[in-house]
Amino acid sequence: MRNGRRNWGTAGFEIQKQSCTWLMVTHQLCSTKDVLTALQKAAADAIFKFEPFVLHVQCQDLEDAQLLHTVAIEAGFRNSGITVSRKGKIMMAVRSTHCLEVPLTQKGRLMVSEEYVDFVVQVANRKMEENWKRINRFYNSLKFALESKNHSMTSLSEEKEKGNGMDSGGRKKSQATKKDGGSPSHQNKNVE
Repeated sequence: MRNGRRNWGTAGFEIQKQSCTWLMVTHQLCSTKDVLTALQKAAADAIFKFEPFVLHVQCQDLEDAQLLHTVAIEAGFRNSGITVSRKGKIMMAVRSTHCLEVPLTQKGRLMVSEEYVDFVVQVANRKMEENWKRINRFYNSLKFALESKNHSMTSLSEEKEKGNGMDSGGRKKSQATKKDGGSPSHQNKNVE
């Protein structure tokens, strides 16, 4: 799971990922100074990249996937979607569209001004703050939706138990219990 990060990548340095090396990776707000320091290591083309939160969930059924999808869309993750494989595996992807990708160096040479780097960093920091807000909205909305669903299911289960003459353990209630709600053993006792 990625909860949003900014990367500055080039070929040939530090952290390797798919024929790319990351000059700097953070899940926090960052400073222009940190970015410029990282760019000094660039020997090739370097790209500044912000990637928002992504979450993939395998769901038991379509109803669960739809609930998760509704919560994601309402939290601001507008690029979310549900896929069903040929074998019936249901996947829900929580994704957003507020990405940022900007080339900064070519063959190790900075192609933009430091003022522009500062501008890009500030844009990315605002996107990261928005990302955190969406994550919090998603978490709180999902928690509420699941609690509401569980409450509804419990209420429905209790109604079925009352209506079908079964107690909470799935055993048949006796006639005396149904009439006054007490246990049958208390019905035959004399009180003095």
